[in-house]
Amino acid sequence: MASFSNEVKKELVSVITDKDKRYACLYGILLYCKNLSEKRIAFATESTEFAEMFKMLIKSVFKDSITINCDVSEKKSGGKIYSLSIENSSHIKLILDKYNIDPLSREINLRHIVNNSLSVFLAGIFFICGSVSDPYKEYHLEFTVPEETLYSDLHNILRNIGINARKIQRKRMNVLYIKDSENIEDVLTFIGAQQSTIELMNVKIYKDVRNKANRIANCDSANIDKVIAAAARQIDDINLIIKNNKFEELSEDLREVAELRLENPEMTLQEIGEQLKKPIGRSGTARRFQKIAKIAGEMRIDE
Repeated sequence: MASFSNEVKKELVSVITDKDKRYACLYGILLYCKNLSEKRIAFATESTEFAEMFKMLIKSVFKDSITINCDVSEKKSGGKIYSLSIENSSHIKLILDKYNIDPLSREINLRHIVNNSLSVFLAGIFFICGSVSDPYKEYHLEFTVPEETLYSDLHNILRNIGINARKIQRKRMNVLYIKDSENIEDVLTFIGAQQSTIELMNVKIYKDVRNKANRIANCDSANIDKVIAAAARQIDDINLIIKNNKFEELSEDLREVAELRLENPEMTLQEIGEQLKKPIGRSGTARRFQKIAKIAGEMRIDE
């Protein structure tokens, strides 16, 4: 089963659509690649789409002048790992010169991010060093950044677009992370993963509803049982009146609450009262159902 991160990367592949975007995206990937030197550029990914896209980006920007090595291995848990590398020193020099990257002192050069391509530049950074957790488990997006300067540059870019991020150190790497779900949604939307944003929002709604239901169940289960039992009695009374062909003989106000109850068996008396054409309170609604119960009770006596 594909991880949420890989689903995001799969979606992002579709937004890298023109020459400027391909150029900026590749810049983000190369600049933030952990293993980048004058002798070797290398990374590994579980995303088939990203592995294929990297080859496409290199070909788009450098034509056929760069050789990419690609090894595929099987994971014990299933799936594949794609190990990509460029090891020809003259090819690496061509890349570093093209993007003015100094492996020993990396920083963002804004002249390589043109024509509103900042979003795909960030998408490139996400491809190479970003990940986002399954929102069913937790809200967490992070970038594992290889250099302090690159961390500062990325932090400033995110801050300028309204994203609050924090920093931790992990295995001598700078990790920029985001825990707030709305900020994660903003990042995913900005880099072009709108469908993943919608999925995250849907998970939030589901979890909020589930948590609310759990709170109600834990705190008010007795009251809920009473509401359900009362609604069941009311529905039985209404169905008995319908069965005896007396429903149309009810007054308009009784028919109205009866129809609402049949359509909404889960509603409380207060909620039904609020849905009436002329809203009334809980006690007023209860009195109407008492009248219905009395009519149904007389029918039961006559049976």
